Amino acid sequence: MAEQTAQSGVATKAGAIGYAVTPVILSGGSGSRLWPVSRASFPKQFWPLLTTQSLIQDTALRAANAGLGAPIVVCNEEHRFVVAEHLRNASIKGSRILLEPVGRNSAPAVTAAALLAAEENPNTLLWIMAADSAIADEQALRAALAKACAAAQEGHIVTFGITPDKPETGYGYIEVGTVLDDVPGAYVVSRFLEKPERAGAEAMLAAGGYLWNSGMFVFTAKALLEEMQIHAPEVLGAVRKALAGRKEDLDFVRLERAAFTACPDISLDYAVAERTERAAVVPANIGWSDIGSWSALWELGAKDEKGNVALGDVLLEKAVNCYVRSDGMLTAVVGLEDAVVVTTEDAVLALHRDHAQDVKKIVDRLKTAKRHEGIAHNRMYRPWGFYESLIAGDRFQVKRIVVHPGNKLSLQKHFHRAEHWVVVNGTALVTREHEQVMLRENESVYLPLGAVHRLENPGRIDLELIEVQSGAYLGEDDIVRIEDNYGRTG
Repeated sequence: MAEQTAQSGVATKAGAIGYAVTPVILSGGSGSRLWPVSRASFPKQFWPLLTTQSLIQDTALRAANAGLGAPIVVCNEEHRFVVAEHLRNASIKGSRILLEPVGRNSAPAVTAAALLAAEENPNTLLWIMAADSAIADEQALRAALAKACAAAQEGHIVTFGITPDKPETGYGYIEVGTVLDDVPGAYVVSRFLEKPERAGAEAMLAAGGYLWNSGMFVFTAKALLEEMQIHAPEVLGAVRKALAGRKEDLDFVRLERAAFTACPDISLDYAVAERTERAAVVPANIGWSDIGSWSALWELGAKDEKGNVALGDVLLEKAVNCYVRSDGMLTAVVGLEDAVVVTTEDAVLALHRDHAQDVKKIVDRLKTAKRHEGIAHNRMYRPWGFYESLIAGDRFQVKRIVVHPGNKLSLQKHFHRAEHWVVVNGTALVTREHEQVMLRENESVYLPLGAVHRLENPGRIDLELIEVQSGAYLGEDDIVRIEDNYGRTG
């Protein structure tokens, strides 16, 4: 029987790799190079880009399939219910979700997870991984993970180096040093290198002895905290205060805002990996990709006889080696080669695959212009379901609202708008001031400006309704929450 030990409330198993390991999943990125699908409000880890499940579900199941325990997930506070729902739908039980009040890069996130794990067992082995990577060969991954654990138990800070098969400029590199004593298959890290120009990447590929830096790490909580104390004590001190002032509810661990906000914004690579004398690397040929661009998804996708990857409502004519995806309207591509075309409900992206890394520049321009499309989708997910805008004018807006069974919106009011709700599917229980109204399909209710109201779904199927707003100001910040099941105040 696999050994199990309680660590910070998370059961950790000595599974298929022979070591007891706590997976730590980092889910704080925005995935801007996969715009317009991936945006800050709903980034790439929540999308089913490779399988029928989301990337974060694939990541969590990868650890579960290796016989490991429930993960610690570190995510943005705004994504907490989405993360919880994705884990629940993947049947991942017992996980703890560490909530960052603000984004502060990977070093503070990993430090928080290490401190949490160390409260029960400082020698806990931690496997750090991003929520949005792809790994094709899980058997090879487990073999590499076992080697990394052996090195980590000797006190090393171990990373996974991916064998390069092309002169990739989108990844950092690791120069491999001598064999690590007493740990077959692991090596000393000679140095880390930044993302190179094309000529530098070609030179390293030709020379050999260089690996892509995957960003995955294995170490004990104790080793990581010792190195943080040496190389980034200001990060460790701020995160320690944030964890000491935490608040817990359900599966969530809320880090104290003021202390965490004061923490430096720095990656784990810069804070520790590139400075420590304990760095080791395990070469890993595991079919890894960080899915950091549309060209990467073309490489990973199932192609037709002309090398095209087509997803959604797509028509191709004389197209060759293209990636075409539609999450909205019909998208037709004629006579293009090596192109990427991505269509969503509110944006279209077209580029040559060689320029896939430049998509982030478009996102930066959208943010500078304060364009909604740069950070959020038309469909906005909430803990109770989602809503999406159908049409908007100067003093009116029409939305579609979907509330999952047993869920309810906050008890609220608005200062600048009135609302009219029409049920198109399911059953709605509406609180309006001091009365409650049960609505069924094709029935409606009017909510005048300033009226205290609430919407809930008492049924067993999704509640779907059309909301018509009218008023002088229709922004989402015109909400005064009087009572909320999800701990929101604004």
